[in-house]
Amino acid sequence: MARIAYFDCPSGAAGDMIMAALVDAGAPFEALRDGLHGLDLGGWELVRHEVRRGAFRATKVDVEIDAAAHQHHRTLGDILAILERSRLPAPVAERACRIFERLAAAEARVHGTTPERVHFHDVGAVDAIVDVTGGALGLHLLGVGSVYVSPLPLGGGFVEGAHGRMPIPGPGTAELLRGFPVVDTGVRFELVTPTGAAILTTLARPAVRPPAMTLAAVGYGAGTRDLPDTPNVLRCFVGEPADAGGATETIVQVETTIDDMSPQLYEPLVDRLFETGALDVFLTPVVMKRSRPGTVLTALCAPDRVGDLSRVLFEESSTIGVRWSEWRRAVLPREMVTLTTTYGPIPFKVSRLEGRVVTVTPEFADVARIAREKSLPVREVLDQARAEGRRLLAGR
Repeated sequence: MARIAYFDCPSGAAGDMIMAALVDAGAPFEALRDGLHGLDLGGWELVRHEVRRGAFRATKVDVEIDAAAHQHHRTLGDILAILERSRLPAPVAERACRIFERLAAAEARVHGTTPERVHFHDVGAVDAIVDVTGGALGLHLLGVGSVYVSPLPLGGGFVEGAHGRMPIPGPGTAELLRGFPVVDTGVRFELVTPTGAAILTTLARPAVRPPAMTLAAVGYGAGTRDLPDTPNVLRCFVGEPADAGGATETIVQVETTIDDMSPQLYEPLVDRLFETGALDVFLTPVVMKRSRPGTVLTALCAPDRVGDLSRVLFEESSTIGVRWSEWRRAVLPREMVTLTTTYGPIPFKVSRLEGRVVTVTPEFADVARIAREKSLPVREVLDQARAEGRRLLAGR
């Protein structure tokens, strides 16, 4: 069963703090360091030490870089190529690629360019690559499937960067934080870095309170500076999902966005996705670039069906890219039973919560058939069949 991680960020978040908190929560440092050396990237080393921030003991993880080995800037394409050539587990490389794509998109928007033309500056690029990949690998080593993050503090003041003097949060960080809860804690420093924002807003869902879990570990990741009256630490809570009244399981959400396909092709596409193992499929209308109408196709499936569903999407639709993410869900035990009603035998889907029947749903195809045969309104047959089903089950 995949675990849950909740990042509590009272003092903000940076890439090294995220990685350090995961190590402090139990991700083996040696496995993390050795795994990161699977990157096609030399001239750096990872070191760990214990520090104090205010009253807290915390873990500090630093990326020590040989500046002479990294003299050129890297584009998004350069970084994606490094990740694709790596010896990292596929889910780790995929998560890291998504983080950098989101980071580049945010920087491109605020600077009026394209993600492909964004430059990650020399030594800073190495630091970011290791931090981002280390965060993704740390979650993988801890067996985390679902990630949540608390409201993030904005910070304040000004910072000097590659583009000159900028207000805090920097424009790239502010763009990344759109859609996530933020707070002003009164601290006038940079509290959330672009790398920290990119990791958390790509992998985590916002949560004002921690999700229900059986807590297994708490990790403290230290920031670099000492803040006035505030311990500069990020906390990571790791645990097992709490029982939500039914069995919990990990599913995968497979998505693609399409704006150039005939509507007639969606029906056979959806049919084939179900035949290939999709648990559910739905379409959402969206407005895309240049105000073009488009459709987001979303399919839910078991983790081992991602490749099969992706192949169907490439074969049956006009898409050239598919994305996916893991989700946790709680499901009630259910069964199919056939009950003899006044309309004859009808199959029902029955679900239970702690042994108590909570839903009794007649199969709609059978309800529609009976309504046609008896020249009755479908709604009338549906309501009566459902009521009869509940009564029959209560008498068992």
